[in-house]
Amino acid sequence: MKKALKILSITLLIILVLLVAIPFAFKGQIKDMVKQSINDNLNAQVEFSDVSLSFLISFPQAHVSVSDLVITNFEPFKGETFVTSKNITLTMPIKELFKMSGGDPIIVNSITVDETLLTLKTDKFGNTNFDIAKKDEEKASTKTETERSSFSFDIENYSINNSALAYIDEASKMTIYVSELNHEGTGIFSAETSELETKSEANISFKIDSSTYLNNNPVKLDAIIGLDLANSKYTFKDNKALINKLPLEFHGYVQQLENGQEMDITFENPETSFKNFLAVIPEEFSKNIEGVQTTGDFKVKGIVKGLSSETTIPKLDISLTSNNASFKYPDLPKRVKNITINTVIKNTTGHADDTYVDIKALNFSIDEDMFKSSASLKNISKNMLVNANIDGILNLANITKVYPVELENTLTGTLKGNINTAFDMNAIETNAYERIKNNGSASISDFVFSSEDIVNPIHISEANMSFNPGTVSLSSFKARTGNSDLNATGTIKNLLGFLLSDNTLQGYFNVNSTFFKVSDFMSEDETASTNNKTTSDAESLKIPKFLNCTINANAKTVLYDNLNLKNLKGTLIIKDQRATLKDMTSNLFDGALAISGNVSTKSETPTFNLNLGIDGFDIGQSFKELELLRSLAPIAKILQGKLNTDINLAGNLDSEFSPELSSVSGDALAELLTSKVNENKSELFNKLEGSLSFIDFDKLDLKDLKTKLEFANGKVSVEPFQLKYDDITIDVSGSHGFDKKLEYSAIFNVPAKYLGSDVNQLIGKIDNKEAKNIIIPVTANIGGTYTSPSVTTDLTSGVKNLTNQLIEIEKQKLLNKGKDKVSDLISGVIGGNKSKTDSIKKEQNNSVKNVLSGIIKNKKNQTEKDSTKTNTTEDAVKNALGGLLGGRKKKVDTKK
Repeated sequence: MKKALKILSITLLIILVLLVAIPFAFKGQIKDMVKQSINDNLNAQVEFSDVSLSFLISFPQAHVSVSDLVITNFEPFKGETFVTSKNITLTMPIKELFKMSGGDPIIVNSITVDETLLTLKTDKFGNTNFDIAKKDEEKASTKTETERSSFSFDIENYSINNSALAYIDEASKMTIYVSELNHEGTGIFSAETSELETKSEANISFKIDSSTYLNNNPVKLDAIIGLDLANSKYTFKDNKALINKLPLEFHGYVQQLENGQEMDITFENPETSFKNFLAVIPEEFSKNIEGVQTTGDFKVKGIVKGLSSETTIPKLDISLTSNNASFKYPDLPKRVKNITINTVIKNTTGHADDTYVDIKALNFSIDEDMFKSSASLKNISKNMLVNANIDGILNLANITKVYPVELENTLTGTLKGNINTAFDMNAIETNAYERIKNNGSASISDFVFSSEDIVNPIHISEANMSFNPGTVSLSSFKARTGNSDLNATGTIKNLLGFLLSDNTLQGYFNVNSTFFKVSDFMSEDETASTNNKTTSDAESLKIPKFLNCTINANAKTVLYDNLNLKNLKGTLIIKDQRATLKDMTSNLFDGALAISGNVSTKSETPTFNLNLGIDGFDIGQSFKELELLRSLAPIAKILQGKLNTDINLAGNLDSEFSPELSSVSGDALAELLTSKVNENKSELFNKLEGSLSFIDFDKLDLKDLKTKLEFANGKVSVEPFQLKYDDITIDVSGSHGFDKKLEYSAIFNVPAKYLGSDVNQLIGKIDNKEAKNIIIPVTANIGGTYTSPSVTTDLTSGVKNLTNQLIEIEKQKLLNKGKDKVSDLISGVIGGNKSKTDSIKKEQNNSVKNVLSGIIKNKKNQTEKDSTKTNTTEDAVKNALGGLLGGRKKKVDTKK
């Protein structure tokens, strides 16, 4: 006995070792076999990380596993992933492994697929990415008869776990997404007739073009399918499906033919409670319907029968009906009643273009308000034709009182409408207004809209619209928000194109307001806080792409920041993310303002290009309130009087829609009227007064001052201009930066009378009228910043100029005296008799020579004295100007 047990133990150990060891011996062959089988059957690139074999996991069957499978398409979908799978497992009898080197097919009993993503795609040319199986002739060309081997499926069960599927049809713009897919089936596929028992659950999304019909709706299906493999016919014997929470039972069959699939399927919901209708709505919107009270019925019935092929679809006859139904959620105060639904989906020809939806009635009432609607949709797969009617009253506040919808913003108000519309989708997309037929009217009253994106609720007391072919006329619109009021009329074009497609909203409006406060329309982050804002900066700063409208504005008062604009009139044109101001005028700062130009947000950084016409602005007010004016001419804010100017400027806008001064460029032509300096002078004027004692800046003559400014790269250049103080002219030129740095030069042309007693005594000794008209230039160089300026005075040119003038006048005086003596001598000679003349001629000639020589000598001596006198005169001038510049000092340097 012990010997037998020992032999049995050794035998079992040997078998166990073999079960563990043999797979390693076969692994290479299996891997080659899998690769060979794939290459023989698929036109695609296939990769996987490993193939494993085990005799223990599924004993007594062999367990073959392929890990990290990736199948990538060839042209025309080259590089696109067709399948990814974490793991694919096959089980088969161990004996089937010994067929690997032969030509016999290998039988597979079960397949398990884990975490697989399958993408099925049809492009706009009709090419499919899933047609990757090699044709028989392709297989024959790559493999000889003796080398052929493949898998033969004798499946008893299969499963797909935690997988997903996507179907994308670019031609029809249809997409189907199946996620969280778990499916399993049990049966025998080898018999000619058998049954397959399946269980499936998944979430399904279904979308055609821009219309979503299912949005991640949960679907469950338990089905017993009869398999007739000889005739490729699959019969649904006992089937129950659950779409959301709507139960469906269906019967019939699908048969595979050479030219497609023949279908004959009927379905209906076994229960008729109206709660089934609520069950169709995705749970995220309908919430928990378990406690909902309902009356009335809801029935879904359908027939799908015919051939599904490349050219045909099965005929359809699907109906949804409900009569005199109602529902009430347990936690909500109101009931929706008198619900009538009568909808049919049909196709009687088998051609997809002939499918139509006829919503004969979709009616309901809340309290005493009745809402009725009907619609028909034809030619659905191509250029859909729509004909719809709406007639009823809806109190918007009741929406959240009857249905558990969570609105971001509270709605109130009453909507009334009686509208008929008929159009085709192509007409909507191309703005073919002649094919868009709208008739009827709509109104809304006491509508209140609030949002976290706006500061104050918008209260529309009245809005009336009439619908005409192609246009909607806004006959009245009265609204208030905060302290602002609006009253508008106008015309809207392409409203349906905007609502149903991606078209622009076109309109022409006349807007009037008695008081318009811009901050009433701004979001919280622009006025006080950023906590309530739901849009990003990029979104809030963009002019909407969909707007194409013209607004004629007329407002008695517009309050923007700290600016109080009166009698604002003008036109605003919004198009292509650009707002254009045209003929915009207003009263501001006791003057008039005219604005033209545009603001664009089409690029990443918003830009502007504006022309400002200013007429009669009060200088003190305008320069105090407008940063742009302060930056262009910071010194002007201390002036009193009126300002006229034309400013052309362009640049970028910052995150608060204000100009980025460093980017601004342009020019301005400014004129000052009846201006004088304020008593509270700036630091710059105080510095100038301290350096130039002969100027009283309170008495500067600024009347009719004109100058031109040019600005770019954060710097303002001032074209030279001239000021007057009594009989002193002042030539000013230079530039300053938006950073307040100053680089200016002011040349004061000072008459002699301001030069002090020393210089005037020196001038008084010269008996010459020109001496009284002597002018000396004094240069003041202004630097630093406007708040901390520096002033230096340059006397070098002034001293040299005055000294040279004084010396030149004395020279001319000496020369004039010499001329007089010569003239007298010549007159005497000419007046004598001839005899005497001859006797004294020689003597007189000598005298003339002596006089002339003396004059020449004196002139030479005078030139030698000039150098000495120049120094003496220059010292006197320096002392005089030193007293003139900076107070009572008698001695100053030539530069201060």
